[in-house]
Amino acid sequence: MTRRPARRVPLLAGALALALAAGAACSDGPASPTPRPTPSTSATGPSAGPAPSAAPGVRTPFGAHWDWSRHESFVPYLKQLSGSATYHELSWCDIEKTQGIPDFSAVDRIARESQGLGITLHLKIRTGVCWATGGTARHTRGQANKTESAMPRDLAAYQGFVRDVVRRYAPYGVREYAIENEVNAPQYWAGSPADYRRLVTSATEAVRSADPKARVVDSGISSVAYGIGVADRLVRAGRPDEAVAAYRAYFPRRVGTRGRQIPAVDGPEQLRTALATEQNTRNLAFLAVTEELLDERIVDVRQLHFYEHFAGVPALLDYLREQTPAGVPVQAWEVGQFWRDSDGDAASRADEMVKAVVQLVAGGVEQVLWLPLAYNPDNRQGSEVRYGLLDPDGTVRPAGVKLAGLALAAEDATAEPVTAKGLAGVAFRRGEQTTLVVWSASGGSVSLPAGPGLDSGPVGAEPRRAAGPVTIGAEPVLIRSTGDPAAILAPAR
Repeated sequence: MTRRPARRVPLLAGALALALAAGAACSDGPASPTPRPTPSTSATGPSAGPAPSAAPGVRTPFGAHWDWSRHESFVPYLKQLSGSATYHELSWCDIEKTQGIPDFSAVDRIARESQGLGITLHLKIRTGVCWATGGTARHTRGQANKTESAMPRDLAAYQGFVRDVVRRYAPYGVREYAIENEVNAPQYWAGSPADYRRLVTSATEAVRSADPKARVVDSGISSVAYGIGVADRLVRAGRPDEAVAAYRAYFPRRVGTRGRQIPAVDGPEQLRTALATEQNTRNLAFLAVTEELLDERIVDVRQLHFYEHFAGVPALLDYLREQTPAGVPVQAWEVGQFWRDSDGDAASRADEMVKAVVQLVAGGVEQVLWLPLAYNPDNRQGSEVRYGLLDPDGTVRPAGVKLAGLALAAEDATAEPVTAKGLAGVAFRRGEQTTLVVWSASGGSVSLPAGPGLDSGPVGAEPRRAAGPVTIGAEPVLIRSTGDPAAILAPAR
């Protein structure tokens, strides 16, 4: 497949230097989230660094996605994420089961309750399969009996539905609309890449006519397909050994989970064989058409999905820099932890979560939404394949404590990567105050002497004045002080 010229996204320079140790230290986290203070409206922005998110109402990049049928159990925790974003998926076939009789009541409730929580809602618009598309669904999923989507019979009618959605939810502050979901997967999209291009072009025209302030988001190519794209780009660039290393760093927990799609790879020829399977050829084709839509500004925002090991993030950020047009924001609407038959304890899984989401934000990703907020014990796998921040009943896990702490630290701040002294992480800057979330990337430890105004502690807890040197090892540490991040870390040894 002929690749288009490389493009660059304004991700922060140096993100690839966030090379990490493969393991994470284990420790006990606090039992409940740090209480969230009333957000300050007087803080001034930092004098340097990237601009805050352009999405209106989004004050922190860290959010989550949850099951609205269990929403009431999650409200106490969701209040900790006020100022973040989330998304909800709707389909034309579900809204308008009978032609001409739409029912938006369920989405209306979600829009009202999101607004009440102070969480900005994005919408993902799908078609489904029904009278509007013709044909019979081949893939039915979950308790809601969701199906793949297909091309509408009448694109003008489809545009009318999209306009209705945008006009209805603009008053609730909805400004971002993704068109379909993971179209590289047959269980989500029945058409071709060319069909998807036609659909998005039609949808974009409808969205912009209904609300000129709205932004159109791509479908969010799957996490696995992004890994395939990372490896394919390196192979085509004549860097096969790097491609193998990136593939292995990205997929350590996926090999064998999807048959021939994600095989073990020990060398370049095995990798080329893996990239040429039917599904991976499809993955690359849909990734390419998505990038064409971004190049041509038919789509305004790139949507990232990532469920892999945090060691795969640096190569992914490099891919995004090279393959996304300058000025196009990247948002990660789905970030999680795929780990079937996990043997990790709650503390180590929380630390892995921190390392994944922090790297993404340090690399310039505008929003990072964890999925799922709480896993559903009645899911079809019968086990927790993707890790939740909460127990099913809403009890907060160490990972939930730490994400809430990150959301608070990042509120109204800019972000930049930390790579000095053998450390990896992020610096959040708000006025003169700097909050660092850092860990050792070398496998050793770094000692930061105590100094005036230096506070530290575990992520998710209120930092306290450091009485002695702060040891930074494999477990992420939160450090708060004033001034430039490099100056704060300069005494570290």
